[in-house]
Amino acid sequence: MTRDHLFLLRPGFEDPAFPDQRFYCWHCALIERVLASFPQLAEQLEVERIAWPRPRLPVIALVGEENQSLPLLVLAEGTTSPHQTGSHHGRAFIADKDAILAALSERHGFPDPHP
Repeated sequence: MTRDHLFLLRPGFEDPAFPDQRFYCWHCALIERVLASFPQLAEQLEVERIAWPRPRLPVIALVGEENQSLPLLVLAEGTTSPHQTGSHHGRAFIADKDAILAALSERHGFPDPHP
């Protein structure tokens, strides 16, 4: 993996705990809007939108079964960030929406969110 890999949930998913309802992840929706606002910067990332149900195999393949919460930014192999929230077999990742937004600014030139 040569680029940072951002995993987001596909909107419009169902949760068996809430029959007859459809959902979106608001953290993912926030990040989607930031990506859409700066499409040229977003091209620097590998963005993958995946289904809600677990197991989330593409995520597990990179950071292990215990790190499936989304949104998730998996950093390019061999890189780190002061915003990272963990690592798996030497691969750093960020599993917090605010830290992901900070890393997008730090690593990819996205503007900072206004305080």
